[in-house]
Amino acid sequence: MQTALRLAGRAPSFHNTQPWYWVFDGHRLHLYADSYRTLSTADPHGRQQLISCGAVLHHARTAFAALGWHADPLRLPDPYRPGYLAVVDFRPWPDPPAGVVRRAHAITERYSERRPMRAPGDFDATMLSLRRLARPHRVEVDVLEEKARPQLAAISEQTAAAHREDQFHQQELMCWAEHFDDSEGFAETSLISADEASRTHAGHPFPTAPQSVHHRALTDAARLVVLSCAADNPDEWPAVGEALSAILLECASTGLSTCALTHLTESRIARAAIAVLLPHALFPQVVVRIGVAPVAHTRSARTSRRRLSDCLEIRTTPIGE
Repeated sequence: MQTALRLAGRAPSFHNTQPWYWVFDGHRLHLYADSYRTLSTADPHGRQQLISCGAVLHHARTAFAALGWHADPLRLPDPYRPGYLAVVDFRPWPDPPAGVVRRAHAITERYSERRPMRAPGDFDATMLSLRRLARPHRVEVDVLEEKARPQLAAISEQTAAAHREDQFHQQELMCWAEHFDDSEGFAETSLISADEASRTHAGHPFPTAPQSVHHRALTDAARLVVLSCAADNPDEWPAVGEALSAILLECASTGLSTCALTHLTESRIARAAIAVLLPHALFPQVVVRIGVAPVAHTRSARTSRRRLSDCLEIRTTPIGE
């Protein structure tokens, strides 16, 4: 149990807030959104939080599968408790598919690559795999054409400009950006230089690090994909996180690097602007850069995580009895 949940804790989350809480009652595992870790300014409706919680649920199911257990979730089990996201039952699974095990092994290797990246090879085959993985979560995956880059860059700049004028947003961002020696927030080693940021076009306006010595002339050639769902509401957002987790782990397991551009979809206005770029009438939720990292990241560069004891409660009486 604890081995799988430690791996699950490597799931990506908005500003590395890790906004989830597990309760194990001796029989079943319960997942809750941690209301104390909601970003009231950047994420007032909890959309990013629910996406993050969906990602940790998928990470957990993947980790349990690699350990020989099928984790069967009942999602949103109580409509009167919106923060109660899933209850998970378990049954033996001695022979999980090789792809699931491969993605589980990639959990500790995945990280957010914010530097400019090289173009991925054979991306048509990659997209077939990503769409197949997202389909069970009712999430559509589209790759944007190169001509969409200037439009995304404009959305990114408009978002950044609005944030620069928002004192509360800046305070919230810096709060999570200054946890360099802690188990949450941004790792200092994950920040990139201002020069590198300028060459990723639509990258998040995080605080910058000193000038990098790696591939200064490399202009970002990562492909841009969009995850969309049928409705823009809390019932759909956790499923987007599950699909995002599957996509990030699949890429990591095949040698590709990724970075979710969460700032591009923070506001409904920005999501509407991205929707115009898509070939269908769905609601975009996440934009992801996918490419080949210029140089390998070390494990020390990966962001840290909270202790499992901080987000897991073990009870002796089953919940509901």
